[in-house]
Parts: sequence; C-alpha cells; structure tokens
Amino acid sequence: MMFVDTHAHLYLKEFDADRPAVVERAFQQGVEQILLPNIDSTTVEGMLALCDAFPRHCFPMMGLHPRSVREDNESELKGTEEWLGKRKFCAVGEIGMDLYWDSTHVAQQEVVLRHQIALAVRYGLPVVVHSRNAIDRIITVIRASGHNNLRGVFHCFSGTPEQAGEITSMGFMLGIGGVVTFKNSALAGVVSKMDLQHIVLETDAPYLAPAPFRAKRNESAHIPLIAGKVASLKGVAVEEVAHITTENAMKLFHLG
Repeated sequence: MMFVDTHAHLYLKEFDADRPAVVERAFQQGVEQILLPNIDSTTVEGMLALCDAFPRHCFPMMGLHPRSVREDNESELKGTEEWLGKRKFCAVGEIGMDLYWDSTHVAQQEVVLRHQIALAVRYGLPVVVHSRNAIDRIITVIRASGHNNLRGVFHCFSGTPEQAGEITSMGFMLGIGGVVTFKNSALAGVVSKMDLQHIVLETDAPYLAPAPFRAKRNESAHIPLIAGKVASLKGVAVEEVAHITTENAMKLFHLG
C-alpha cells in the first residue's frame, strides 16, 4: 500500500534529534510522499532543507500561517511571493484563519487570506486551508473571491456534515487526521458519511497524534492508523482507503 501524508511539519524543532529516522519510518509504513506546509519566514530554511534532503519524497508549500499574521504583514507576504516566483511548490499553504486563540487580527487574517488566494490562482496552485473556528467565514471568502477554478484542502477538518458538503461542492478536499481516531470524536460520525473521493489523509505532525499515541509526538508513520480508522468507519478495506486517498492527493497536488 502507498500513502501520502498531505500535511506534516517535520522541519520543526520537535524532530531535531531524529528527523532522518522519522522520515525513514514513514517510508517503512508505505508513506511515500510527505507534504510540508510553511508557517512563516522563520520556517522556510528548515522546510526547504528537508525537501532537498529527500527530494523524491518531501514536497514544500509556501504560505503565511494565520497565527503568524500581525498588524503589518507586508514583509512576510512579499517574501512568500518572491519564493513562489523562484522555486517549485506543491501548494500555497498553510493559509486561512484561526479564531480559536485570539481574534485580535481577524481583519488582517482575512486580508492576508484573500491575498494568498490570489497568489495561488496566479501560480496555478491549490491552497491548504487552516480553518480553526472559522470554517464558514473562509467558505464565504473563497466564494466571494470569484475564482471558480481554485482547488485545495481544508486541513484538519473538524466541521459538520453540512460544512463538509459546502466545502466539497466548491471542489475542495477534506484533510482527515488523528482526531478521527479519538474516543467519542464527532469527526468519526462525519467521516462515516463522506465519500472517499473527497478525502485526503494527513498527520499535522508533530501535533494531533492518533490513538493509541494521543498526547505524544505525531509523525508521518502514523498515517496507516488514520487510514485504518477511516476504513472501519466506511466499511471498506484499508487498501481501498490507501488507493483512493493517494490518488486524490496525487491529483490535487500534481505529485506525478
């Protein structure tokens, strides 16, 4: 079986002691591609170094994370745009809005989101959307942008069946990770009703490790655990989940 981890931050400090071993463990579990979303200008160097070390397996994104948005974002956005013009990336991400911790910069987050959507359209790339406590607002922004050909994934989806329907009706995928394995997770009920054609798998490593590793460091090698839970919820073989979600990721991110 072959898998794609569509969202992992393996360049962060949590992996400094054993990063090559973490990547190798992923390969051993059939995770052949690992997509790395950027956070801001401070993470670009480490992210690209990892991709250069594993060029056939690790693929970078470029974007400004909503939790890195401040009053003045001109320098960060300029850097994002410059990188998109000089190197190949698989997506514009991680972008979006996060109203969970703080809504101080909500207006700036929306402006930055609109700007990065425009960059994705300009460079013909999908977007990877962070939408914590902001799903409906982001759907409104995307629809209002008028870019009907824009595609992407709502990373770490945790919304309702109705929101899932809205997102997929726009041609977007839903990123399903370790939360689906948590005991009494509402996401499990939503996933059971989803069509596999709308799902990609992710870890969000080092965060949100699936059961039985919850509260421990997450890593890409845990993707088969997530796939197994999705297979159980859908009543299909894990091989079918691996095949369909991998095909979805390959097509969306033009992995080849």
